[in-house]
Amino acid sequence: MKTIKYALQDGIATLTFDEPDSPVNTMCQQWHEDLTAAAAQVLKDKELIKGIILASAKSTFFAGADLKALMRLRAEDAPRIYTEVEQVKKNFRTLETLGVPVVSCLNGTALGGGWEVALVGHHRIAVDDRKIQFGMPEVSLGLLPGASGVTKMTRHLGLLGAQPYLVEGRLFGPREAFELGLVHELVPDAAQLRDKAMSWIIANPAAQHPWEAKDYKIPGGTPANPKIAGMLAVAPAMLKQKTRGLYPAPEAILACMVEGAQVDMPTALRLESRYLARLMTGPNARAMINTFFFNMNAIKAGQSRPKDVAKYKPAKVGLLGAGMMGAGIAYVQASRGIATVLKDVSQVKAEAGKGYSARLTQARVDKGRMGPHDQKELLDRIQATDQAEDLKGCDLIIEAVFENRELKARVTKEAEPMLAAGGFFASNTSTLPISGLARASAQPDKFVGIHFFSPVDKMKLVEIIRGKQTDDETVARAYDYVQAIGKMPIVVNDSRGFFTSRVFGTFVMEGAAMLAEGIPAAAIENAGVQCGMPVGPLAVLDETSLSLSVHVMDQTRADFAAEGTPYTPTQGEQLVERMVKELKRPGRAGGGGFYEYPAEKGVKKFLWPQLHTLFEKADASWNIEDLKDRLLYRQAVETARCLSEGVLTSVHEANIGSIFGIGFPAWTGGAMQFIYGMGVDAFVARADELAKRFGPGFALSEEVKASIRKFQPVY
Repeated sequence: MKTIKYALQDGIATLTFDEPDSPVNTMCQQWHEDLTAAAAQVLKDKELIKGIILASAKSTFFAGADLKALMRLRAEDAPRIYTEVEQVKKNFRTLETLGVPVVSCLNGTALGGGWEVALVGHHRIAVDDRKIQFGMPEVSLGLLPGASGVTKMTRHLGLLGAQPYLVEGRLFGPREAFELGLVHELVPDAAQLRDKAMSWIIANPAAQHPWEAKDYKIPGGTPANPKIAGMLAVAPAMLKQKTRGLYPAPEAILACMVEGAQVDMPTALRLESRYLARLMTGPNARAMINTFFFNMNAIKAGQSRPKDVAKYKPAKVGLLGAGMMGAGIAYVQASRGIATVLKDVSQVKAEAGKGYSARLTQARVDKGRMGPHDQKELLDRIQATDQAEDLKGCDLIIEAVFENRELKARVTKEAEPMLAAGGFFASNTSTLPISGLARASAQPDKFVGIHFFSPVDKMKLVEIIRGKQTDDETVARAYDYVQAIGKMPIVVNDSRGFFTSRVFGTFVMEGAAMLAEGIPAAAIENAGVQCGMPVGPLAVLDETSLSLSVHVMDQTRADFAAEGTPYTPTQGEQLVERMVKELKRPGRAGGGGFYEYPAEKGVKKFLWPQLHTLFEKADASWNIEDLKDRLLYRQAVETARCLSEGVLTSVHEANIGSIFGIGFPAWTGGAMQFIYGMGVDAFVARADELAKRFGPGFALSEEVKASIRKFQPVY
């Protein structure tokens, strides 16, 4: 055996997981073969064995499945996968039903399949370390815990108790596991694990899992229990409302839990295998694994960070503008221990910006998530000021003022001289090209775009924009800064709208174009929700402000005019401009836009009735599938263009950026994975069809088609 070390001494069989040339243990193909061999050896040595210990030679216990192999699976592989999963469970059952006590020694993290390995033990001992994580996050990858995880967790915690850990994929630490009864002992360090295991084996020679006992009952009851039955009557509908039917894994997990709770253990395990085989070989799992595992790890590993630049964390950061954006950045920085100078044109405005952090921290104190002392320390890190001199010594200064080129130039020239030696300057802009803004800088090579999303304390993504003169060191430092404040950085090259704002604009303007064509506003909004976007395009335009969109259009017109290039607004842009300039509907903040916002408490917003009179046409031809495709394909086409033009340089940034920055549906795996999941040829054919019917926004040039194929990942 190559991944499992088997030792039998003094009646104790120890299986130590130790995958060679890997930092963690995984359920790779070799491990599958080795587990079968180990189970066979245990059966051979049965008469000599008094107890079994499961351990790890790594710093963690077990990491889970080999996801790269899973990416190569297709629907026709389902029967083989079912057989392989059943073999794993057969091996697990061999160990846990041998008639001797089995102890899992959890020296570190055990997630997914790793936690299922841990559950083989009748008794589980863990190191009491808050950094250690346990649980089954498979649902976030489009899978279910199918190596007995659903069945065992349901039998340990009951149908209601297990739901958060299975349907939602909630993780937990050793202390919570102990409180739940999923871990039975805690030790201060790994050195004590084996002695504790030996003592328990001696004291419990006839150990077995709870469900092996004849008098076992599922905690809380089976689906026949009236309370459980009442919950099950509404749970599927509630889940469907949440997933919109686009995520098969949560529904499969719930079904597996309920069905498995009504049958014996072997039957429940077989049901689980069938559900898992179907999910593993389906397109949703591939899409979500590609993005939420491989792409996410590429971001964490800094694949787009310039190499050969030392890691960096600023000690002091200045922020220009204490509005919603600047105030949000200040809070996030201070939360991560970074001294922050928050400057505005007046002390009153600066203090108001700091007040945002005071409100957020007070809410945490009220909920018991933060102590008063920690709150004071965080707020003390934020210096509110109206004096530029207070910015002296900042390693980084970020301007977060209004989207106006002249204003940004003015604050840049005022603040940049205050930087510490070797410091750099950043603009938090969502649309204005960085190379143009850098003209106001005395050091354009130390000028970079750092585009936050609102609200900053909740949005994980940050878009780093490299200007034409931005050097590698500045990009690397910006990347490190973003990671230091707990955010996910993507790096893009300079262009109008960069990546996220450019693609986001296609979504909302496609929705506006549909309205201009006479399609009912309600149908447009429903199409957006049905395809998986957080909300419809008209609602998004209202929230982000129609007047801001018009401001960006005006700035674009001026820039094009300065370049001697004509600018022709799209059909959607023309409609938005009419809404603002003619109909005086600037968006939610201005009193109303596509929606009305009643002042009465508890009354929900509703579509502005005049949309029907002004724009909708009774003879407009449309169907819901076309509307959904238009909203998704338009974004995917623009993302592919960004990749072809070099605005984006990697697929992983395209996928992560589109989901976390724009709200592109997670079930697709992101804008580029949407293309690859569809199949490049099928996507191109549908895009060509949409281009003929709905305009050049869907047209794919030969260069873009070639780029799509060039960047297609291979597993």
